[in-house]
Amino acid sequence: MGRLREDIDTVFARDPAARSVLEVLFLYPGLHAIWVHRLAHWAWARRLFFFGRLVSHLGRFLTGVEIHPGAVIGRRVFIDHGMGVVVGETAEVGDDVLIYMGVVLGGTALVAEKRHPTIGDGVVIGSGASVLGPITVGDCARIGAGSVVVRPVPAGATVVGVPGRIAGGCAPGGAEESVMPDPVLRVVSRLLDRENRLDERLRALERSLPGPGGEEARIELAREDEVRDALHPVIDPEVGIDVVDLGLIREIHVDPGTGAATVDLVLTTRGCPLVDYLSEQVRRRAASLPGITAVEVRVLDEPWDWERFQGRSALLRKV
Repeated sequence: MGRLREDIDTVFARDPAARSVLEVLFLYPGLHAIWVHRLAHWAWARRLFFFGRLVSHLGRFLTGVEIHPGAVIGRRVFIDHGMGVVVGETAEVGDDVLIYMGVVLGGTALVAEKRHPTIGDGVVIGSGASVLGPITVGDCARIGAGSVVVRPVPAGATVVGVPGRIAGGCAPGGAEESVMPDPVLRVVSRLLDRENRLDERLRALERSLPGPGGEEARIELAREDEVRDALHPVIDPEVGIDVVDLGLIREIHVDPGTGAATVDLVLTTRGCPLVDYLSEQVRRRAASLPGITAVEVRVLDEPWDWERFQGRSALLRKV
């Protein structure tokens, strides 16, 4: 009864949708799969191989979860939803592991040896993930949904992608509520940071241009810098980064005579749902600066207005 109570408590701890003990007992196939596996594994350990496979096969038919009777499953393991989960013969799953639907703990060899993964304690494996081969996934690691993991995973690491790559760590104790990092956004952020640094160096070269033309350029660049600095508080709500660091401000021009400003805002498409919001925020921030008489925000589709950029590059080549 103690083990049964522990299993029920695990469901309540892992699934906020669980409402009653009766519901958990009769309507959670992942829990039923664990119970069936215990019986099948008991038979397998006593060399009752046919009976163990028969019980496992019936459990697969009833729950949609296929756990080989030779697999070792720890305590407080919860299979959420469960449909399509496959656990191979030599797989070992530690305590407090959370497995979502469609997970495969598979093998890559055709010989009778250790060919399935070993999953540490407190690991979370996302929907549709595949962990293949005799590798070890360390304690409290997190495998992102749809990932294919073929190399060992250190304790506390977060793995995403195909093939799986380490994208960061997880909160102490492997708390599920921590945010899964986005490796694509991380790479894009680094590229944008590098682009911003190169842009600053380009602007520094423009400020150093000699002669009267250089002095006019320095005055115009100073006004552009004022506008650019004023736009930093404008945040793209989809990614949480300001429009300047995100690279959405492609060009700023301030007419020294009239004080009219033109801001080129780069978006993937004019149909972007945030185009009106971002354009208005940029216009308001720029118009609030002293000496700015009017602001025009021009939305550029990709590909961007490269002619103006190439013009600036040609000016530097002449210098």
